Amino acid sequence: MISVLGCRLRWLCCSAMFLCLTQPVWSQTSAESPEGQGDAILKRADEVRFPAEGFEVAVAIRTTQGGQVTEERSYKVLSKGNDNTIVMVTEPASERGQIMLMKGRDLWMFLPSVSQPVRLSLAQRLTGQVANGDIARANFSGDYKVKSTRVERIGEQSMYVLDLEAVDRGVTYQRVRYWVRQGNYFPYRTEFYSASERLLKTCVYEEFKEMGGRLRPTRLVMSDALRKDEESVLEYTNLRLRNLPDKVFTKDYLKKLE
Repeated sequence: MISVLGCRLRWLCCSAMFLCLTQPVWSQTSAESPEGQGDAILKRADEVRFPAEGFEVAVAIRTTQGGQVTEERSYKVLSKGNDNTIVMVTEPASERGQIMLMKGRDLWMFLPSVSQPVRLSLAQRLTGQVANGDIARANFSGDYKVKSTRVERIGEQSMYVLDLEAVDRGVTYQRVRYWVRQGNYFPYRTEFYSASERLLKTCVYEEFKEMGGRLRPTRLVMSDALRKDEESVLEYTNLRLRNLPDKVFTKDYLKKLE
């Protein structure tokens, strides 16, 4: 009897050990455990949104409220890296000649009728749900540090979810929650929060098309978190790579731009 019981106990122990050895063990670098990979994921998603080298792109912004168009504006953007950007108004025609220049996180507005530039904040409203920083700052890297990273399923898709915190108070938003598709690192959705953790607005990335040598989101839908019927749609077209010397992004050079 004791011999039979001993055999059974040995069999149970061996079975348990076998099950433990055959269960998958996820490392910190696996797709299911993205902890510690946040910075790399953020950089890959940034590379999808815009080129790291110099580029030019046209941006049309349409704002609606209750389904009715309230404002339409168009811009030409020249950008190099994440710290050098020029935003030129192309529509409405009455505002042509207005130019925003960003160097680092310093932002100025140049008006044809005013001799001195006007200092602006990245968080200041540009039009509709779009802040100056939404169009002037090309990427999230450099402005935010990754506080946490996890994986979440949305329908049939697996997403990285990055919780981002501003590196200082000079950036556009103090907190960002960013969904990025696993596999191709395509941006999916962003939530923007205030310093008090109040949800301000959301952004959805749509219509991925080839621009500047790879697939990129060409349509961004930004919605107000409080006024559910108000949104701004940004349409990006005609993106092309350009050699943009540093001298282009200077106050003295702006008068040469068309």
